Amino acid sequence: MQGVILLGIGVLLAACAQGGTPGAGGSAPEYRKITPEEAKTVMDGQEPFVLVDVRTKEEYDGGHIPGALLLPDADIERLAPDMLPDKEAKILLYCRSGRRSELAARKLLEMGYTQVLDFGGILDWKYGIE
Repeated sequence: MQGVILLGIGVLLAACAQGGTPGAGGSAPEYRKITPEEAKTVMDGQEPFVLVDVRTKEEYDGGHIPGALLLPDADIERLAPDMLPDKEAKILLYCRSGRRSELAARKLLEMGYTQVLDFGGILDWKYGIE
């Protein structure tokens, strides 16, 4: 009997060490970098998504991917709650070269957004801009 009790305690301790009870929420979403080709596949698919350009207004006005919302990386924390109210939405981010989009993606993840995909810079985008 004592062995069964010790075995039960061991199983409980192991479960706690591995993150608690099953289905208890798991870890926060991680940063994900995808290629421009993968982003294009998402855009051409049937699932809804939000396309976000995190460059400055001047850069955006100089040419952007059709359908992109302008949300400069410097304003993410202030503007995202209003511009991106659904934290479960699939969000595709880009900037000029990829540095700002990575920073913006990480900020959004910290803010609780769950499906943030960074596809780098418009410099690597070969599917047309407006």
